[in-house]
Amino acid sequence: MSDLPRKAVTRTAKLAALPLGFAGRATWGLGKRIVGESAELVGQQLQQRTAEQLFKVLGELKGGAMKFGQALSVFESALPEEIAGPYRAALTRLQEAAPPMPTRTVHAVLAERLGEDWQDLFLEFEDKPAAAASIGQVHRGVWHDGREVAVKVQYPGAGEALVSDLNQLSRFARLLGPLIPGLDIKPLITELKDRVSEELDYGLEAEAQRAHAEEFAGDPDVVVPDVVHQCEQVLVTEWIDGVPLSEVIADGTREQRDRAGQLLARFLFSGPARTGLLHADPHPGNFRLLPGGPDGEEDWRLGVLDFGTVDRLPGGLPIPIGRSLRMTLGGEAETVYTLLCEEGFIKESMDLDPDAVLDYLLPIIEPARVDAFTFTRGWMRGQAARIADPRSPAYQLGKQLNLPPAYLLIHRVTLSTIGVLCQLGATVRLREELQEWLPGFVDDEEEPEDAAAQA
Repeated sequence: MSDLPRKAVTRTAKLAALPLGFAGRATWGLGKRIVGESAELVGQQLQQRTAEQLFKVLGELKGGAMKFGQALSVFESALPEEIAGPYRAALTRLQEAAPPMPTRTVHAVLAERLGEDWQDLFLEFEDKPAAAASIGQVHRGVWHDGREVAVKVQYPGAGEALVSDLNQLSRFARLLGPLIPGLDIKPLITELKDRVSEELDYGLEAEAQRAHAEEFAGDPDVVVPDVVHQCEQVLVTEWIDGVPLSEVIADGTREQRDRAGQLLARFLFSGPARTGLLHADPHPGNFRLLPGGPDGEEDWRLGVLDFGTVDRLPGGLPIPIGRSLRMTLGGEAETVYTLLCEEGFIKESMDLDPDAVLDYLLPIIEPARVDAFTFTRGWMRGQAARIADPRSPAYQLGKQLNLPPAYLLIHRVTLSTIGVLCQLGATVRLREELQEWLPGFVDDEEEPEDAAAQA
């Protein structure tokens, strides 16, 4: 019944062929250098050809291959324009679509999970999928009470495909490293593997989505569709229309880009404070821009989808994040260094220069230093190049820093969100959102009395 794709051996063969292709291009590149072409030019050509093959293969598969592709796609802003340009369209397609599951398979899953008379639950059900993602696809329908709904149906065999793909990808993670400067691929794949069971559990997803829908009901800025029905392999939620963020990135107006960026930042930081949950899959396919507020206002709102991956943060984002960010902005090198040591970002065996650590951090947090910051691909590329260049002091220092497990998902979500903001080219009042929602960012005297309990 599974079409993911049709045989597991086909998936493995497609992924296993990638390193062979990389090796072949490396040989081709060596030949080009021997005949006199510059190492820089040949390196760019290699990177472009490798990326084109990688995203072509990932785009043909669902499961972990597509999940990895979606996670990687938000970082394309870090790539040089001459390399990113030719396959940006392929990355965008990864965020929004995948080969659809056959109608007979969809009907079989619905019959098994909702009962043989499943069609009686709907006034209308569209067999053609409205969207397809890494572990399931979405069909539009009308529930028996008249509500327009989105019906997410999980691919049969999705769990096995996720684990198999990610295991295969992890075997040659080192070869993928040069694709996205400054991004360590292996921890990304490991973290995706650790989240497999949660991603497959539509009960957990429904629970997280209900919590957000309840908290953001009537919110002037954020719309979260409520859960209508949930069972194993099937999740039915309210349908929301709107402009996909990928379309805003491609063709949006300046007003749409800035508004989408501001609301995305607001949701990132306010979500944990309001629900104790962090939406941990911030790629553009999971967001919509909706016209008009709940009372008819003209401003755009942000529609948020897919709560299959969340980080549970009962006290909101950890106070040390806000506190260290505030101290870094204040130039308190010694205090920042001490706090990073206490949180495990600097291991006890390391003896680093606090001023050097401060110099490493300041460019990264530049968006929080000003009232409004314009995120651009150029800025992202500059940061990636600074951290990824082996000749750079930032590269040497970065290799000595540690990312504690408790911060791994928060770190990836923050980086991914910044990647999307750079794709949007949005001007965002980030400091305003940090002051409102990030614990520890304001002075200690202004923090709530129970804040110390979260530290």
